[in-house]
Formats: sequence, C-alpha cells, structure tokens
Amino acid sequence: MGEVIPSVPADATDDVMLDALDEVGAVIVEDFLSPEVLETFNREVDQLIAAERGIVRDFPNEAIAGFFGDRVTHVSGVAGKSRCFVDHVLCHPRYMSICDRMLLPNCADYQLNIAHLMERLPGSEAQFLHRDEWVWKRLPKLEGEVQLASLIALSDFTADNGGTLVVPGSHRWEEGRYPEPDEAVATAMPAGSAVVYLGSTFHAGGANVTSDVIRRGIHVSYTLGWLRTEENNCLSTPPEVVRAMPQRARELLGFGIHDDLAAGGGYLGVVELSEPWKRIVAEGEAS
Repeated sequence: MGEVIPSVPADATDDVMLDALDEVGAVIVEDFLSPEVLETFNREVDQLIAAERGIVRDFPNEAIAGFFGDRVTHVSGVAGKSRCFVDHVLCHPRYMSICDRMLLPNCADYQLNIAHLMERLPGSEAQFLHRDEWVWKRLPKLEGEVQLASLIALSDFTADNGGTLVVPGSHRWEEGRYPEPDEAVATAMPAGSAVVYLGSTFHAGGANVTSDVIRRGIHVSYTLGWLRTEENNCLSTPPEVVRAMPQRARELLGFGIHDDLAAGGGYLGVVELSEPWKRIVAEGEAS
C-alpha cells in the first residue's frame, strides 16, 4: 500500500493544509461538518436519495454510465435541492480560504465545478484511478492548480465500504505515469470528515465489498471562474432557489460574472451586459 494520507483537525491553519496538499496531494480534515450540520444535511439527503431510487439516468454515453456503475445512487444538482448544502457547505469557510490561496492566482474568481451525492451500495465496483482535472484535458498546462476537490463523508468511510482511494504524491508525477493498484490508499474517516485533494491527484471511488453497509458521501469541487464547469449549475438551480441564496452562493454557482478587467483582461458570462443574478432577482420581483 502507499503512504498514509495526513489528517488535520478542523481548526488547523490554512498553511498546514496547504503544506499537506503540496506534499501529498490530499489531506483529511476532521470534523469538517459539525454534528448538527451533518444531522440536518443527512435528513435532507435521505429524502433526495429516496426520490432518486429507481430513476434511470440518460447518461451522455456508455463510458460515463460505466464510471458511476449500476450500484451507485447518484444525486446531482445538489445546490438546487438542499438548503443545508447552500447554507453550510457551498460557502464553507475552509473551502473559500483554500481556494483563495490556490485558485485565485489563475483567475479573478473561482466557481463551483460540481456537487453531487453518491451512495456506494454493497457490491459497487471501484472506479478507475483518475485525475479530476482530466475533464479539461485540452487545457494547456498552467502554473499551479486548476481545481480543488473534496469528498465529504456523510457516513463513515472504510476500506471495505468504498472509502475514496487516493494515490499520495501522484500530483507531482510526470504526464503519462499511471498508478499501480498497490499505490492507492483507501480513505478511512468518520462521518463529518472530508478528504480534500488536488485536481491533479489520482483517486477513485473504492469498491464496497460489504454485504450490508452503504457508503454515503458528497463530492464538492471548485475550479477557475473562466473554465466551463463539469455540471451546468445555472440550469440545475431553479430561479426561486437562486433568489433566496446569499450573494456569494450565487456567484459560486455561475450567476455572477468573471470580471478580469483589473488585470487587463475582459469579462465573461454577462446577460444583457449585466450579472445574471440581477435578471433572476428582477424577474422574481416582477412576478
């Protein structure tokens, strides 16, 4: 097996986390969600998962269908479905402070890439080891990172129930090197903790080899504000939900603009030469 993924307390400084990410490519943050938030979030998730069971997804192609597998219950568009996610996860201070340090050197502002819930049921197979930043495969190599990703454990993660596999140190590998199975480490952490990792770090959802344990988690990742996101968060979030959100949440979901004028650049994402959220709010006031 590979080396151990470092674990830090919730009140660790940003520098401690950034050092771990730089050295290993991943870090476990203990008590990322408080017990109260975890309980509230799981109550909402119970309803979302129940509504999702039995739905046949129209995946764009067979490769994506195979990646998720038929033993994984999947809920997408979480920001439009969970108030607890918007209030306590999307703008989590730890996400914001690390993204400020890691992503802002390459953008005027960052954005949510995707947030999706997954329950890995008994019998679910492991995903293939991959880098999340591969979704922007055609992007020329930049100095620094283009993505910060994470998996929050909403139930206990173990090596047997599908705890996320991470390949420590793989963020520093040269292009073309692929990990051997014994280089991956299964993430073991209690519910409420999170494994935070770089978009350049190899990882995968683990196999659930138990007979009766469901592993529940949510992937949350952020990327540069000028890149196209993996999930179209503007379409997956209903206007009435957007109107009730804090302003920062709207911006992270793509309802602001990427304004790089101060750096001598331009702006992206306007609607009628203004921020999209203003139009949505105005339509709500007029109805």
